Amino acid sequence: MSRYFVTTAISYPNGRPHIGHAYEVIATDWLARFARLDGRDTYFMTGTDEHGLKIAQAARKEGVTPQAFVDAMVQHFVAMCDKLNISRDRFIRTTDPDHKQVVQALWKKLEEAGDIYLDRYEGWYSVRDEAYYDEEDLVVAEDGTKLAPTGTEVSWTVEESWFFRLSRFQEPLLKLYADQPEFVQPSNRMNEMRAFVERGLKDLSISRTSFDWGVPVPGSDNHVMYVWLDALTNYLTPSGWPAAGWEAKWPADLHVIGKDVVRFHAIYWPAFLMSAGLPLPGKVFGHGFVLNRGAKMSKSLGNIVEPMGLADSFGVDQLRYYLLRAIQFGQDGEWSHEAIARRINADLANDLGNLAQRTLSMIAKNCNGEVPVDGPALPEDEALVTQVSAMLEEARAAHAAVRPDLALDAIWARVSDVNAYLNEMAPWSLRKTDPARADVVLYHAAECIRRIAILVQPAMPESAARLLDQLSVAETDRDFAAFAKCLKPGTQLPGPQGIFPRWMEPEEDAAQ
Repeated sequence: MSRYFVTTAISYPNGRPHIGHAYEVIATDWLARFARLDGRDTYFMTGTDEHGLKIAQAARKEGVTPQAFVDAMVQHFVAMCDKLNISRDRFIRTTDPDHKQVVQALWKKLEEAGDIYLDRYEGWYSVRDEAYYDEEDLVVAEDGTKLAPTGTEVSWTVEESWFFRLSRFQEPLLKLYADQPEFVQPSNRMNEMRAFVERGLKDLSISRTSFDWGVPVPGSDNHVMYVWLDALTNYLTPSGWPAAGWEAKWPADLHVIGKDVVRFHAIYWPAFLMSAGLPLPGKVFGHGFVLNRGAKMSKSLGNIVEPMGLADSFGVDQLRYYLLRAIQFGQDGEWSHEAIARRINADLANDLGNLAQRTLSMIAKNCNGEVPVDGPALPEDEALVTQVSAMLEEARAAHAAVRPDLALDAIWARVSDVNAYLNEMAPWSLRKTDPARADVVLYHAAECIRRIAILVQPAMPESAARLLDQLSVAETDRDFAAFAKCLKPGTQLPGPQGIFPRWMEPEEDAAQ
């Protein structure tokens, strides 16, 4: 059995989760669920990055300790994962005791490699980004204020610091990019990283003395580790490294992250691992932002979209489906109330929901509620089976490319094919002239719905399970190994029930 270890970026719990957090964990959950259904030994990790000056300042403002502050904030992120049916194997916190031990062990490895030295840092630092910037990186606002490229405020920082010899890894990183051109995806992110490294790398400050909310540096207790060294190492922590057996869970196959933190994952993280002599992750995928009417969401703009309320209003699976299908993974995507309502009604209620409802209703009415008897297949039956059977390989290719949207595109193309088949064959009319042929048509339609439901599971696990229940598919026959199996004629089916109700505005609903 092949192994699949996938992680999300670790969220910074300085406030409540927004739809961007939901998008990332839903997409990564799709990847993990798909791999499990495909028979892979899957481990899925998400969590929170809880150290750094920004957290310390936020806690001070609230009049609580940093630990109390993150304990309160993290509850919202865990609740979001629970609400959205995120099948994580671990929710890691960088305040977890085992993580502290691992990151300190990694520090010692970097030290043993001769890649850490003590010096003095003088330069620009963004507290919000927890990132250092060179003078040439900064932009100047209209009022003359210097800002980071992300638009955040920067301050001139001077303090004693331990440095990591990042400059030593310029050529190894360029070789990595040349040897593994898909190490960073999408390709435009790889181009950005290559260009950044080609401009030259400076050594990286990896400790702070101006605050104490972080992992202490071994042997230098007045220093705490730079938050990104701490946070990135969380991906390694679940493996149990450096204890025996860590190879079973490392390296990760994939880090799913936002495009704004690609540099940390594609430059700093592989350099740290190279220095420590550890294997690198297989791929880093930087997805885009979820925009609100064309604008990036932020507290200052007041356009944050909160996912918990959306899940309550539209449904968990409906929200999952919209985010996975409507946005090309890797690019920025648009969120709007109107768009998800259209998707629910068109794709779910009209296309898949109506297909299942009318097929199962005809079987209930005309076939004693049992899977109808199959019979000799006509060319149009065989063509449909061929089309629907191809879905699995199309979905596997989309999974390998980290494109849940493409997988759902392929599935819904087959939903359209089955609907067209039903309309053309018209079993409701055949019932009057050739009932045996009508049974064959209904059998093929039901069988295609079974295969569609199996492949829809990673996106909409609860809805797919209800659909498979209505087809009397055993729990043991819902993975991809069972995809090629067929419904058994004569199997008793429960009474059909709608899976995807149409969306109506609350006031419209109240008027019914």
